[in-house]
Amino acid sequence: MVWDPLRKKDVALTPEEGVRQWFIGVLHDQCGIPFHMMRSEVAFDFGQEVGAIAGTSRKRYRADIVVYDRQLKPLLSVECKRPEVAINASVAEQAMMYNHVLNVRWLVLTNGKTTYVYKRNGQSFSPCPTIPSYEEMMAD
Repeated sequence: MVWDPLRKKDVALTPEEGVRQWFIGVLHDQCGIPFHMMRSEVAFDFGQEVGAIAGTSRKRYRADIVVYDRQLKPLLSVECKRPEVAINASVAEQAMMYNHVLNVRWLVLTNGKTTYVYKRNGQSFSPCPTIPSYEEMMAD
């Protein structure tokens, strides 16, 4: 078990949870993001209402970590994977699909070994060499 400071409870320490907890620490300690401006395992729906369009349905997803700006709008989304899972196009597609709902300015993909940071420029995302501070994220 490991303490999740965002959910304020002990959670099972799976390999993915270990990456999630490590990155919560990075966001807090290195980027200066207050714990109260982050949430883990953020649930949201994606897709059409059942029956709205033939063959489509609404599905429930969970973003690993979401950081909010001071107006409580999603600012950054983090997709965490187990260390043995490669950060590839499939992981990027998952994060981009989530972004259709979250509409963040920053995306992070990490498995604890490899971390990619992206900043939204219009309708697309560009790679960034490092993750900015909380203040820098909100200023951009």
